[in-house]
Parts: sequence; C-alpha cells; structure tokens
Amino acid sequence: MQIGESFVGEGVNAAHVNTVLGHRDGPAGTSWATALATPSAGHVPFVAVLRPSLPVKPMTLFVTKAAPANDDHGLLIWGPAQAGVAAGVADAVAEGSIPEPDTSTHVLIAAVWVNPGADDADTVYRNNREATRTALANGAQDLPLLKDVLAASPSNPFYTPPEERA
Repeated sequence: MQIGESFVGEGVNAAHVNTVLGHRDGPAGTSWATALATPSAGHVPFVAVLRPSLPVKPMTLFVTKAAPANDDHGLLIWGPAQAGVAAGVADAVAEGSIPEPDTSTHVLIAAVWVNPGADDADTVYRNNREATRTALANGAQDLPLLKDVLAASPSNPFYTPPEERA
C-alpha cells in the first residue's frame, strides 16, 4: 500500500490531498468499497471521472474533507477539484508513479480539502491536479524521508507554534 500527501498553492484556493493506493483485494480495496457504501452527512464519496462515464484508472474514490458549505463550494468540489484529482491521477500513471498494470488491480482513495472560501475554479483545478500528482509520486517514493521529518519544525499555513515564529 502506498500513502502520499501534498499541499499545493496558497490562500483559499490551495489544495491538500492525501492518497491511499493499494490492491483491490487488500485493505485499500475494502476501505474503498466501505467508504463508497457508507456516506455520512455532508461527506459523500464518489468515483472521480475525467468526464461523465469515463472514470480515471485506477478507480479513484474522491472523499471530501470539508462538507459543502454552500452551492458554490459544492460546485468547486464536484467540478474543478474532482477534475483536478482525476487529471492528477492520469498524470501519475503517465509519469510512472502508478505502474500501468496496477491501474486495473488497484484502487485509490483521495481525501481532498477544498476551502469553503475558495473562489477561483481554475486555480482550484490546477492546485488539485498538482497536489494529487505529487501525493502519488511521494507515495511511490516513500516520501518524506525520516531524516527530513526529524529535522523539521512544526508549521503550516494555519498555525506555527510560538517557539517556531521568527
């Protein structure tokens, strides 16, 4: 099983994507099917498609980390974020981060953050495409390296601990 993470962009249109790629007959496949069959209020996993009736391969389950706050936010999730995730998966296959034979034997879960304040569909698309491609490449390379984790100071776009602020 490969697990990946990537954060791309700045501000409300940034993308944060976590990926889990694994064999259909293993834990990833069980998780994929269970998540699809058991939606919760505001979080309805769906199959990512490149266009209607053309799902990306490997079959990718889009799981939103934020319930749609309003119609505009929902459209950004279902439209440009989904399109970006699907395109990012296709990019990862084309680049070899996902070997072509695995596209029929594996499934992918993409947990995706779309900020309720997002306001630029094209930027949401671009950021989600790159975040998905990068998360899958990171998973394929078993990144991050432990030495990088141990050397890092905690910080993210939403919080930096007082002792880390300069």
